Parts: sequence; C-alpha cells; structure tokens
Amino acid sequence: DGTVIQVGDLTIDTVNVSVKKNGEEISLSKKEYDLLLLFARNPNVALYRETIYERVWNEEFPYGSKTVDLHIQRLRKKVGWEKCLKAVNKVGYRLEA
Repeated sequence: DGTVIQVGDLTIDTVNVSVKKNGEEISLSKKEYDLLLLFARNPNVALYRETIYERVWNEEFPYGSKTVDLHIQRLRKKVGWEKCLKAVNKVGYRLEA
C-alpha cells in the first residue's frame, strides 16, 4: 500500500517516518529523510541538484549552493549508500537500485 518502501537492505516506513537497515533503526534529520525518500521513489533516475533542492527544501535553488552535496554525503554515510548513490557529472545524483 505504499507505506513501506524497500531499497536493498533499507526499509523506509513512510507512516512512522522511520528508516531501518537490516532491522536496525537509523536516525536521520528531516532533510536527510526527505532526501532518502526522494531517491527511493525515483530509483535509477538522475536528479538535478536544483530539482533535489526544490523538492526537499521547497524553495528555489541558490546558485552555487553546496547544501545538497553536503546532505548527500551525510546521508550516504548514515545509510551505507556510498556505492549506490552516485554523483552524475553536471547533473546531480542518481540512486542505482
């Protein structure tokens, strides 16, 4: 029913706003959770930094901002997506699911 999204060893519960990896709860900030959800709902799609920013922060992308990159770096470490959350040159990021 779309309330639980499974991506590899991650389970995202959109009702309880929780994320588990192999059954262990992962603590994410609101923005990190929103980022995770955005990628989980758009697997294998290259998303522009601007699109990511506008969808997660709900405001226009400030030119040259590194906010998205910094949040993605933190998210990768926390959920173990160093290999599957790829940077796409001159575009942004893609989750290779």
